[in-house]
Amino acid sequence: MLFAHHLVILRGGGDLATGVAYRLHQAGFPLIVLELPQPLVVRRKVALATAVLEHHIHIETLHAQRTETADQALQLAQSGTIPVLVAPQLSTIYHLPFTILIDARMAKRNIDTRPSQAELVIALGPGFTTGVDCHAVIETMRGHTLGRVIWQGAAIPNTGTPGIVAGKGAERVLRAPVEGRVNWRLEIGDLVTEGQIIGDVAGETIAAPFAGVLRGLIAPGTAVPTNLKIGDLDARADVSACFTISEKALAIGGGVLEAILTHLNRPL
Repeated sequence: MLFAHHLVILRGGGDLATGVAYRLHQAGFPLIVLELPQPLVVRRKVALATAVLEHHIHIETLHAQRTETADQALQLAQSGTIPVLVAPQLSTIYHLPFTILIDARMAKRNIDTRPSQAELVIALGPGFTTGVDCHAVIETMRGHTLGRVIWQGAAIPNTGTPGIVAGKGAERVLRAPVEGRVNWRLEIGDLVTEGQIIGDVAGETIAAPFAGVLRGLIAPGTAVPTNLKIGDLDARADVSACFTISEKALAIGGGVLEAILTHLNRPL
């Protein structure tokens, strides 16, 4: 493969990170995904992070598998399967020969990313400034600049409000009404009517605010704090969209691929 010697470390395995992984995997870059021991992903059917809990996952043409050590992950990455390693800290993989690091954790702030961590450091979304936190930022806000590569400056600041999809904004995000463990009565891909009970957190029920399809639900049994995003309801009611990578994720992935190729094509 043309890019087989350019190992990419992808911090985060959520749905947007999975769009990045898809673009890079298709182009021939070996990848290692780093995740938390208890991922809080909502769109689990299209998130590589799901492999942490289920040990493996297939998403379109991607196959991901949980690995237990960095060395196992490196070996698997060269085979075409994407390894998912529980490694909240980069110290776990510092000895690996990676040249590209992508912060795709979508924390809306810089937790611990620095330009010195790799030959090329890319960050997704708000909270990062080029030259200070990373080398390039990818815009994640829906709209005209979605997926653009920013070499100077920062992404649009976090608005705190989800983008509008089919006329629905904040109401399409299901949040924990109280602190506790999540219990679902339905599954991702199920169609719901307005007011239908979807599940509960510590006995406090969660009802559908409008009719649509459950595009995402956090893993059942997860302990969550009050107001955490735990579900995603889509008014478009396209069941197939629950199981395929979104146009937003692919646009962001395209931006990451552009940034990497721009970097590799620069004269020495």
